[in-house]
Amino acid sequence: MPYRPATLARHGVVCAPHYLASQAGLSLLQAGGNAVDAAIAANAVLNVVYPILCGLGGDLFMLIYDAASGELTGLDACGAAGSLATVAWFQERGYTAVPQRSPLAVTVPGVADGWQMASDRYGRRGLARCLQPAIDYAEQGFGVTPYLHRSLARTAAQDWPHASWRAVYEPGGRVPAAGSVLRVPELGRSLRLIAEQGRDAFYQGEIGDALAGFMQEIGGLITRDDIAAHHGRWVQPLGVAYRGHTIYELPPPTQGVTALEALGIQDGLTLRGALTDAETVHLLVETKKLAFADRARYLGDPAAMAIDPAELLRPEYLAERRALINPARARPAEAGALSGDTIYLCAADGEGGVVSLIQSNYMGVGAGLVVPGYGVELHNRGCYFNLEPGHPNCIAPGKRPLHTLIPSMAFKDGRPVIALGTQGGDGQPQIQQQLYAALLDFGLDVQEAIEQPRWVHGRGQPGDPPGLQIENRFPPETVARLRALGHDVVLIDGWSPAVGQAQAIVIDPETGLLAGAADPRADGSAAGW
Repeated sequence: MPYRPATLARHGVVCAPHYLASQAGLSLLQAGGNAVDAAIAANAVLNVVYPILCGLGGDLFMLIYDAASGELTGLDACGAAGSLATVAWFQERGYTAVPQRSPLAVTVPGVADGWQMASDRYGRRGLARCLQPAIDYAEQGFGVTPYLHRSLARTAAQDWPHASWRAVYEPGGRVPAAGSVLRVPELGRSLRLIAEQGRDAFYQGEIGDALAGFMQEIGGLITRDDIAAHHGRWVQPLGVAYRGHTIYELPPPTQGVTALEALGIQDGLTLRGALTDAETVHLLVETKKLAFADRARYLGDPAAMAIDPAELLRPEYLAERRALINPARARPAEAGALSGDTIYLCAADGEGGVVSLIQSNYMGVGAGLVVPGYGVELHNRGCYFNLEPGHPNCIAPGKRPLHTLIPSMAFKDGRPVIALGTQGGDGQPQIQQQLYAALLDFGLDVQEAIEQPRWVHGRGQPGDPPGLQIENRFPPETVARLRALGHDVVLIDGWSPAVGQAQAIVIDPETGLLAGAADPRADGSAAGW
């Protein structure tokens, strides 16, 4: 039996990793809004109540299906490296990598602009109405969950959070206790300014002035002109066939093509038994390794890539990669880094509109910096750049970093039937592999699919040895068999956030009934009506 039942509804569903966010999105639907309005409202509330995963100083990506036009559109609201961020600047100071918890890792935030773009093009209730629930929680306060308390306490125990972060999230020198009320009025001020003045309050107005001044004060590499020049982009999603469906992801600079390549290779494999069987896990892990090897070699800002990403999805190329899999033995592979924290949410309205949205600080609370007076927590996405001249993901002024953020949708006969995604850094494509297999290969209920034991292959933190991390809810015989196949298995706790926090909606193409699911590994819920 599932840990909780799927939420079944006809008029709309919002699935988010915090129940207050799901309820905020639902309130927009019930007030006459659509899926885009609901998604923005839920995302804004998460900026307030889940600062350990996302913030107004981060980036945003969305897949939007507009039922009226029948079009699927991608929104890339990713900011770029600052005009001072050159390889030479880092090399002259002896850096071999971009420091992770540092103003040097801050790139221009894209969230506020992304909200405005989505609201203006597809929304119904206006950005100000969508931001109101978040403003209320920021100004009036919200209850601190045990998960939030633990996450803040872990961060506060480190030596890298800046005084600006501690002033907001460690008030009076103490982390807010579980069950206490936390208020973040400075963040509420920024949200209110955006509600009143639109995205220009951030990029052309006083929030941008404060951000630029803060960066100059602490040694960041983005300037006032960099912030003012930012604009998101509408992009064409990429797709690949899987089990009679078409799976869509965003193009670079996200790793969406990596998820698609893995699924494209997987589509030619026969998965038998169960999702938790060793043979199934082995095939999916080997598929992941091949897709990630191509990610490491080819992906970055599309302007700097030497190939068209669609080349990685050609049936002939997928067949070549698939032929490298040995069903009886694990192949050696260098895995990517799994550190990273993100929120994923999805929304569907009763009129056919669907949104798949993902947003992040990158590593937990990001750079550990908050713009004084405005409560804007800054991400550290810039540390995902490398310092290798000629590499597509090498840092450069105005260049966008490779992003782990990948919202997804699956279509059947030209209409969306699944929206899903997850938190989890480099684990995101791997978790999508498992979720799509659970839904389309093994026919599981959407909530049951999310609650299945999961694995993630790669590094727990940069510098750790690669391994196959498996929740201890897998059968012992599966673990033993995987080790016999050559996998370096590392057992982790059951229901571990290390294997992501997924949300999903499945749409019945005949009745239109919506089935929403939220991950018990977070504080989320699937709210519907």
